[in-house]
Amino acid sequence: MTEAGVGLEKLLEQVRAGGGVPRHIAIIMDGNGRWAGERALPRFMGHRQGMKSVRRVVTGSLELGVEHLTLYAFSKENWSRPPEEIGALMRLLSEYVERDKEELAEKGVRVRVIGDRSSLSPAALRAVESIEGTTAAGGTLALNLAISYGSRDEILGAARILAGRCLAGEMALDDISETSFASALYTAGSPDPDLLIRTSGEMRVSNFLLWQIAYSEILVTPVLWPDFGERDLYEAALEYQRRERRFGRVTR
Repeated sequence: MTEAGVGLEKLLEQVRAGGGVPRHIAIIMDGNGRWAGERALPRFMGHRQGMKSVRRVVTGSLELGVEHLTLYAFSKENWSRPPEEIGALMRLLSEYVERDKEELAEKGVRVRVIGDRSSLSPAALRAVESIEGTTAAGGTLALNLAISYGSRDEILGAARILAGRCLAGEMALDDISETSFASALYTAGSPDPDLLIRTSGEMRVSNFLLWQIAYSEILVTPVLWPDFGERDLYEAALEYQRRERRFGRVTR
């Protein structure tokens, strides 16, 4: 029987039995606009449908026992989109927070928003602070939402932080290491992703976690983000289990 013909619970059992569930999964959520366009709907409807996929993937990650989940929700480059689309996205953020923050807290999900908060509207910033505060005690799943995020900007910021510490005499130049550099990134406290998933079939990483995905396994799926759900996540985990992670080593 193919995986497509296996029930969802059975598929979940296969992943659990296979061992080696990714500790950290990162997802580039792509295809909302294309999904809407294929249905002659406004782009906003694609983003709204995509929020349902966020809920499904969080649920699936909890079922799998994933410890860290990072979702690329809104890039710094996305600020160049039409104002009405940006406004709709920010309203969706507030809607998601108000609807889901209590349930996330009950499930032990701790939400952290990573990115440049200085660009957020006051309402969006309040939503970010609200969901982080409500879920702060969560210890089951760490959910990083990348909003107004750009990896090059993140790396430059980390370099400035460490340079400032050196100039202040808080650390020596020779103290700068991969570990100290990683501690200055937005994702400090999260391990590097084991698995990076990109939906919609595009073959690029789009300025996402460039430092952190150095040795991540990458899986590109043609599924558009609004159609992505638990089954797709479980099948991605099964594919991850088939991979041989070498970290640059030669194996025989």
